[in-house]
Amino acid sequence: MAEFMPHHAPLVVLTFLFTGLLLGLAGLLFVWTLAAGKRPLAAKVFVAGAVVGGLYAGTLLGFSLASEEKTLSAGQFKYFCEIDCHAAYTVTSARTARTLGQGPAQATADGMFYVVTLRTWFDEDTISSRRPKDLPLWPHPRLVSVVDQRGRRFYTSLAGQKAVAVSSVPMTHALQPGESYEAVLVFDLPADAAAPRLLVADWSLLSQLMIGHENSPMHKKIYFRLDPTDSSAAAR
Repeated sequence: MAEFMPHHAPLVVLTFLFTGLLLGLAGLLFVWTLAAGKRPLAAKVFVAGAVVGGLYAGTLLGFSLASEEKTLSAGQFKYFCEIDCHAAYTVTSARTARTLGQGPAQATADGMFYVVTLRTWFDEDTISSRRPKDLPLWPHPRLVSVVDQRGRRFYTSLAGQKAVAVSSVPMTHALQPGESYEAVLVFDLPADAAAPRLLVADWSLLSQLMIGHENSPMHKKIYFRLDPTDSSAAAR
């Protein structure tokens, strides 16, 4: 099972760009007609632009209201559009520990450490026919957090990351088609955090204006389920 963010990404991007072009042209025409003293025509241009903007906004909101929250299991992929290809993410492992590391680098969680291994994969089957097959991909930055049952959001623990001391590859590192790498992420969750799930999200501001994107207003999210194994031993 795989989920795409957004679905039908090329169509979504083209719709966004075409709507932006129409609104930009309408804005220029509106200013020109006003400067030329053609107020009746300016009013019509304004109404036409408002209709285009309203239709787009209504479609954006409609897709958001019709969306469903989804939770992926370990091994299932969440794809993000990179315009002419896709980057895919999946959780390969998760575990909990009260302490991490050894000696001076040892860290004790305020609640419980969740150590999550996240895989980034450049799926060669998603490459557009217009993109060179040997061109590497630099994935866009992703915002990674854990969200519990109460909706509280937790970001990576600096102390936990230092204690694990794993040389994981940065999530923006270049990938050749078919390649993948893993990042180890450590979160310090309070003892009362129930049913935590991992959220890998696109942090681009423009994504909030994309129809069907989980960052758009009121759109439901796609999470990864965390089913960690317990570990009382310090990580090495």
